[in-house]
Amino acid sequence: MSDDFSRMFKAMLESSQEMARSLNPALEDFRMPGFDELMPTMSKNFMEMAFGRTFNREGLDSKTRLLVIIAALTMLGAQAEPQLKLTIRHALEAGATKREIAEVIYQMGMFGGLPSMNRALEIAQSVFGAKGTEE
Repeated sequence: MSDDFSRMFKAMLESSQEMARSLNPALEDFRMPGFDELMPTMSKNFMEMAFGRTFNREGLDSKTRLLVIIAALTMLGAQAEPQLKLTIRHALEAGATKREIAEVIYQMGMFGGLPSMNRALEIAQSVFGAKGTEE
């Protein structure tokens, strides 16, 4: 396993643990022993698909891709809160401004409805407050 892949895999596991804590605190310490032995290439294949060949393709930069993901997650309403929080944090780190994130969410209000838009804005504001980000 390369160092880059090892770091990517570790980051994915940490994100998964954070999502598990959000969804069900009882899953915080869940570990699946033998996962690598059960499906030795699944982790590598998933990471390559999600963050290698697919997510880092040419055509859209990371910030734009993350804004598109925010739009899609906004359409899901409250069903995707942990995923939306994580994606908003990643978008901020990729250079998106709070205004750009809010505009994407506002735009989705026309398609996903006001309740989905309002919930996504509440989630975004909680992330903005937690990160203490500048405009």
